[in-house]
Amino acid sequence: MKTGHVNIVRGGIGSLVMVAAVASMASVAWAGPFTDPQDPKLPADFKFQGEYATGRGTQKLGCQVIALDHGKFQAVILPGGLPGAGWDGQNKSLMQGSLEGDKVVFVPATGSRKYLADSPDEFSATRKFPPVGQKEIIGVIEGGVLTLGADGAKIELNRVERKSPTMGATPPAGATVLFSGKADDLKNFNGGRFDEKTGFLNTDGQDIRTKEKYMNYTMHVEFMEPYKPEGRGQGRGNSGFYQVDHYEVQILDSFGLDGVDNECGGIYHKVTPKVNMCLPPLQWQTYDVDFTNAVQKDGQKVAKARITVKLNGVVIHDNVEIDGPTGGHRGDPEGTPGPIKLQGHGNPLQFRNVWIVPKD
Repeated sequence: MKTGHVNIVRGGIGSLVMVAAVASMASVAWAGPFTDPQDPKLPADFKFQGEYATGRGTQKLGCQVIALDHGKFQAVILPGGLPGAGWDGQNKSLMQGSLEGDKVVFVPATGSRKYLADSPDEFSATRKFPPVGQKEIIGVIEGGVLTLGADGAKIELNRVERKSPTMGATPPAGATVLFSGKADDLKNFNGGRFDEKTGFLNTDGQDIRTKEKYMNYTMHVEFMEPYKPEGRGQGRGNSGFYQVDHYEVQILDSFGLDGVDNECGGIYHKVTPKVNMCLPPLQWQTYDVDFTNAVQKDGQKVAKARITVKLNGVVIHDNVEIDGPTGGHRGDPEGTPGPIKLQGHGNPLQFRNVWIVPKD
């Protein structure tokens, strides 16, 4: 991706770094899913999807623009700022947008809509439509700037690219480095493909498991979702970060959505994250977990597994209990050592900088 002027703004919950970037890209035919943000075949839609935010000294707003394929979009306007960086946690407004030449024009989302509907004209990024706080807002994205109009006023939001404060984290003393970008690292796994060009670990849609088994640990993983705007729900970059191959922390392109228990950050169908911190596809993201396995005594489970999870540097689960294994788990009893699994689930996921620190 060719980028223009870059500004860095620091602040907000989790101290995410926001990098404003203006992308330039030729319009080409669809040929996805895409796994490289610099792929020249990326459709024109790609440069418009993403996050937008107001600067200092103005009314604080955030906006997440979701690409819905072939020039169609939905924009989620968030009072106070982006998730984890000022959003009030409740109110949203939805706009529907269409690509018109070198800009995207938005009008208020109207009509009969359903959460994650296939048709962009029926799609809603919120389970409740209209969402709490819906306002009639129009807008246009042009030159990397989203200009909103409401109540006779205009507000400008710049396109930003947030980066997790734990991105590129150095393995601490006592860590086992599972993947550092070398072909030889594959010795630590069953499954997975090393990409000689990128230096990334690829699922190619198939599961990857560590050869070593673990009990209690802290762990760091960096992952990238593919760009697959025609996908919906579980069909959009589906994967999973399985703790001891029993408990799935969902990996999914849930950018801009409500963030429920089967979306990115959810403990699959068990626990909903505090906030949806999923970033746009084709941006690197981080998971940092502190996991304590279940405890067995005399063949009976006497303590549940517990986990703290940071997604992109923000705590989304704080020492929560996990009430039993999630779907797709191994057959051994809870409280036994198990491998770490990076789920394939038919989608091309990429990983890097994977390390684990076993603890007592």
